[in-house]
Parts: sequence; structure tokens; C-alpha cells
Amino acid sequence: MKTIKLFQGVLPVVILVLALSCQKEAGDELQFQQGNAKNSVKAEVPPFNLEVILRGEGKQFGLIKFRQDVDAAKVVTLETWVRDLEPNHAYLLQRAVDAINVVDGNCTSTTWLTLGKGLVPQSILTDDKGTGNEDLFRDISIIPSGSRFDIHFRVIDAITSAVVLNSDCYEYVVR
Repeated sequence: MKTIKLFQGVLPVVILVLALSCQKEAGDELQFQQGNAKNSVKAEVPPFNLEVILRGEGKQFGLIKFRQDVDAAKVVTLETWVRDLEPNHAYLLQRAVDAINVVDGNCTSTTWLTLGKGLVPQSILTDDKGTGNEDLFRDISIIPSGSRFDIHFRVIDAITSAVVLNSDCYEYVVR
């Protein structure tokens, strides 16, 4: 009888201890999972993708959806859209980058590269209302992943090379 009474008295304590220890482990597991989720989200925090706004005189405007997918190819796509420019006219998108890993939010480079379909420059043609769009891309596989740099963009007249749209300075990180 003493054994049964002892067992009845100890059993609830053992169950309580086991339950609490399991809760602690579950809590630790949840905390570990949340920590990993934060780390994976944090891995997406660097500016891998940009929404570049271009402005000109009056209502002249442009937008570049600058994207680098998560893949081994390391290709940046540049969905480019302009509006309120000269109708039925050709323009070119250019970019200039500061020295890699010298990031200060102040774009100083004036070494402009005309963008296009890979290495081939591509015009952005406007319609009769002065609106145009073009899907451009650039292979950046020679740039090491994790490289950071300041980058800015402009749109120029394809005939006169006059600058019609400019962007602010953006920071970009290569995936």
C-alpha cells in the first residue's frame, strides 16, 4: 500500500516535471525556428532589388524595376518605363556605379554605361503620347556575390545624348 500511495504522490510530480521540461524544449525549438526565420528574412534585407525613380523637367517621369532573381545566372532585369517624353522618339538608359564596396550614399561616378539586352544597347521607343517601355537585362556574373556599390541611372536622348531623366543614388548588393 505504501508503494501505491508513494506512486500516487510521486506520479503527478513526475508528470508535471516532464510536461514542464517538454514545454521548455518546445519553447526552445520555437525560439530556434523564429531565430532562423529572422535570419532568412535578414538574408533578403540587403537591397538586391530596387524601384528606381527617374525624374525630368515638368511631368517627365520614369521607373525601373531593377531585379536580380535568386539563381546562379546573376542576371539583373531592368523593366524600364518612361512617360511624358517626346513622342515617337528613341531614348537610352544608362547607369554609373561608384567603386565596389565603397558605399556612402553619394553617387560620384560619371562613367556611364548604356544598358540594353545584355551587352547590346537597346533603345526605349516612345509612342505618340511620349510613353515607352522596354525590358532590359545585364549579366553581372563576374561581380562577386555580396559586393556593394552606389548606383544611379539616367535616360538620354538617343540622337542628341541630352539627359532627360535622372535618378537619385541607390545602394545595391549583388546576390
